[in-house]
Formats: sequence, C-alpha cells, structure tokens
Amino acid sequence: MLKSEKRAAKVGELRAAGADGQPRTITGYAAVFGSDADIAGYFIERIAPGAFAQAIARPDDVRALWNHSDNYVLGRTSAGTLKLEEDNRGLKVEITPPDTQWARDLVTSIERGDVTQMSFCFRARREEWDETGEIPIRTLLEVELLDVSPVTYPAYEDTEVGVRSLQDFRAAKTPAADALRNRVTRELANRHLSRLG
Repeated sequence: MLKSEKRAAKVGELRAAGADGQPRTITGYAAVFGSDADIAGYFIERIAPGAFAQAIARPDDVRALWNHSDNYVLGRTSAGTLKLEEDNRGLKVEITPPDTQWARDLVTSIERGDVTQMSFCFRARREEWDETGEIPIRTLLEVELLDVSPVTYPAYEDTEVGVRSLQDFRAAKTPAADALRNRVTRELANRHLSRLG
C-alpha cells in the first residue's frame, strides 16, 4: 500500500475573507507548479501541471484540516465546504470553515499574517525520476489527494516515503542500489535517533 506524504510551502495568497453576513472563507494554494522543493537534500521535487486533475475529477472525499490534524476539520468536498480547482498556478482551494471557536481563531491568525502557509497530503500515483544531474529530480505526474491544510510549519520532515520511492525506482533499475538503500536507511535511522535523543 502506498504511504501518504505531506508537502508545504509559503504560497503567498492564503487569506480569510467574508463580506456582510456571508460566511468567511479561507482561500489559497495548497501547491504550486514551477517551484522546486528540496526534499531534505535527497532529491528535488516538482509538481507537473495536471497532477491534481484526476484527484479533483474522481469522487475522492478530500478534507481540509488545520495542521493536518483530523481533530480539526475545516471543510470537506463531499459536504461542499471545500472546493478544489487546478489552474495554471497550482492547486487552488476555497474552504468555508465551521462556526466554531477554534476555526474563528484560525481565521484571525490568517488575517493577522501569523499563518501564511498551506500544505497537501498525498499519495503518488504516477511519478518520474531524472537522475542525470547531481541530485535526483522527482516529478509528480498524478497524485491521490488526501487533504489540504493551512499549516504553521512546512512538513518537509516527512520525506522518508519519497526517499523510499527513489530507492524503489533505483532498485528496479539496477541491483547496485542495495548500497544506496542501506546508506539512506542508516541516515534516516540516525536522524530519527537524533530527534529522539
């Protein structure tokens, strides 16, 4: 089974708005095209235009969460409180949050500029790897979208799944990938131990 991955970035257009009795909405981009992300020095990741098209077209029941926590549901596509659109910039979201204290607090934090980033949680359905340069480049061609989320911090610490995907690509390509797989596994284990200790 494919594991989920999270990515976040400052996208510059996260905002909260409401007008004269209309419900407040949170709008922004959970992902942008044409922006390379350095995934912990292991590889560069790019999102291809069209990567979200199938996820939006399918009846996937995508949630909008606060900081990727399923305890704080801001909206949901099946309820009509989350709208997703892929345009020429990236994955655009519009969330109508619930009228709860924690959601009002979040809207206030967005309006003040304290929360400025969005993130998306996904599973890669189709991807390409280019290893012709110094650092491998992963291009996401199609993703299964699990949730979108305003976030306090980027989620680039969640890179192990992407590294495993690179290892699988290399293993399928050449048996010499065992040494690389062992080195990356040791490095990831050391990172986890240093975070715990």
